[in-house]
Amino acid sequence: MKKTLIAVVLTLVVCLCAFGTTLAFLMDKTDPVVNTFTVGNVDITLTETDATAGTGNLIKSFKMVPGSDIAKDPKVTVVGGSEACYLFVKIDESANLDDFITYAVATGWTELEAGVYYRNVAAAAENQEFSVLAGDKVTVKDTVTKDQMDAITDVTKPTLTFTAYAVQSENVDSATDAWEIANP
Repeated sequence: MKKTLIAVVLTLVVCLCAFGTTLAFLMDKTDPVVNTFTVGNVDITLTETDATAGTGNLIKSFKMVPGSDIAKDPKVTVVGGSEACYLFVKIDESANLDDFITYAVATGWTELEAGVYYRNVAAAAENQEFSVLAGDKVTVKDTVTKDQMDAITDVTKPTLTFTAYAVQSENVDSATDAWEIANP
């Protein structure tokens, strides 16, 4: 009986060793997969060149002469590396601007609402620059009179103000939705 017990124990030991070795051969492990998340961004600038002052976002003053064009080149730049976006430009006019000045918005812009224009801009590695005004100019109406000019005061000088906005286009359904996000 002692011999039978020893034989059974030895048989179990041999079986366990064989089974344990088999399990080691059936196991596997993968290399780790590392997920690194980078930052997305939308970056824009708005500039205007003035031959006397250089480029910048300063308050600019221009002399009006009836019938003449005034060079104005506001440009919005989507900085390279920015995500695809809805790009907006808001044009604010003083109440009396229409009495003195005419202008047209450059091609490629779509009017969203009065004074607000947008375009879809794809992501790109390089800067993308967009003119706001057609021909980079405004025109003083030739119907402006000396009396109208003399009536202008510091408070009533006609003004044209540009402000640019950008909102990522991913996960935003429309330009209208993007404008609601951007509109202060």
